[in-house]
Amino acid sequence: MRPLLFAAALALLPAAASAAEITVFAAASLKTALDRIAADWQAQTGHSAVISYDGSSKLAKQIQSGAPADLFLSAAENWMDVLEADKLLVEGSRRDLLGNTLVLIGHGPSTPITLDARTDLKGLLGGGKLAMALVESVPAGQYGKEALTTLGLWDSVAADVAQADNVRAALKLVALDEAPFGIVYASDAVAEPTVSVAATFPASSHTPITYPAALIAPARPEAQAFLDFLSTQAAVTVFEGQGFTVMK
Repeated sequence: MRPLLFAAALALLPAAASAAEITVFAAASLKTALDRIAADWQAQTGHSAVISYDGSSKLAKQIQSGAPADLFLSAAENWMDVLEADKLLVEGSRRDLLGNTLVLIGHGPSTPITLDARTDLKGLLGGGKLAMALVESVPAGQYGKEALTTLGLWDSVAADVAQADNVRAALKLVALDEAPFGIVYASDAVAEPTVSVAATFPASSHTPITYPAALIAPARPEAQAFLDFLSTQAAVTVFEGQGFTVMK
């Protein structure tokens, strides 16, 4: 090898050796925003984040079973509570990161709908399905069922619900016009141009939507750096642009 080329190759070795890869488990609703933020973090630090997206319940159970995650971002407090009770979190690393809003979406442009006890949601479905994430285990589905129950609408549409593995899968059913309406987060509606928000559920109709984040023991040191990066102004701008509220 020529001397100059050899020297150039050696100069690259420290940067390559110092680059780290962390594993992040994150709620499916975070995908659009978190992919952008992870790309920014990699560009700035040289470190990379491999992110696995799914329903929070499924991810939490995988972590319980020993899946090698460094960081977990849940769409609900309860699944983080489970991991904390099992002493799987790095002590002191848990923080409430984001909030969100629950919305009813339709395929294409939607006529605004008022959601209350008088709403004929079953009639609006017109024989079609209401797309939701799994209503007994996935946070978006749990919030949705709770909201419909509070409004007195659940019993009328329960048989018409098409349950999907996670909220992005429910979003896809509406995006593909396989279901006329669906219940997702406001951030999901922002991420998919083929759907529109028909109504926003009253905040009083469901438990506040909170996204906690925490390191999973034993986490790589770079995972703490990535968790901190999620609260920087650059990350906040992305999250807010995608429809999330950022916890202060």
